[in-house]
Amino acid sequence: MQFYILLYYCIMFDDTYRTIKGTAEGLYKEKGSKFLAFAFPVRTVEEVKSHLDKLRKDYFDARHHCYAYILGATKEAWRANDDGEPSGTGGRPIYGQLLSADLTDTLVVVVRYFGGILLGASGLANAYKVAARDAIEHAEIIEKTIDIRYRLHFEYALMNDVMRIIKEFGLTPQNQDFNLDCRLDVEVRQSQSVRFYDAIANLRAVKLEQLDHAWVYKIEQ
Repeated sequence: MQFYILLYYCIMFDDTYRTIKGTAEGLYKEKGSKFLAFAFPVRTVEEVKSHLDKLRKDYFDARHHCYAYILGATKEAWRANDDGEPSGTGGRPIYGQLLSADLTDTLVVVVRYFGGILLGASGLANAYKVAARDAIEHAEIIEKTIDIRYRLHFEYALMNDVMRIIKEFGLTPQNQDFNLDCRLDVEVRQSQSVRFYDAIANLRAVKLEQLDHAWVYKIEQ
């Protein structure tokens, strides 16, 4: 019963999300100040930190490195950082552009070189917004699916029946072990989870183990 509740919960929501395919750059200039923008596809906070560390090293002479990121298929994790700029003038405008583009698993960093003329709070916010938007517009936006990973345990005599279902759903077996007690993993699109579970459950002798919770996403490369 708990399994079906989880699956019912997840299929009530869209099982696709938008992110960027690769790194992209943008640029905005205002009154001598330069705003260099960089967009990265990221999956974890560790990847975010790695990109930030490299940019701070490559552009060590810049005044600020403001950034924002969103992680997770449901955008459950995010952060916006002003890096010394007046509160709300750096990270928040960048974050707003990520939301406007409906992106997740994406980091945008804007590196500022001060030109000697103060822009004011509204001018700064606009500069960071435009620079971030420019980087996003230069990025290739792609759509990905939220998948659930399963591990199947079964006897060798059921091999043909199991593989028939896997082929029917267009899945690719992973981590296969075909000894006396067989085992393999598959990744099923969230919207197909109930149908797949029912098809496997009808075999009865097959044990189906869910490796990820229904609301945890898997990124495909």
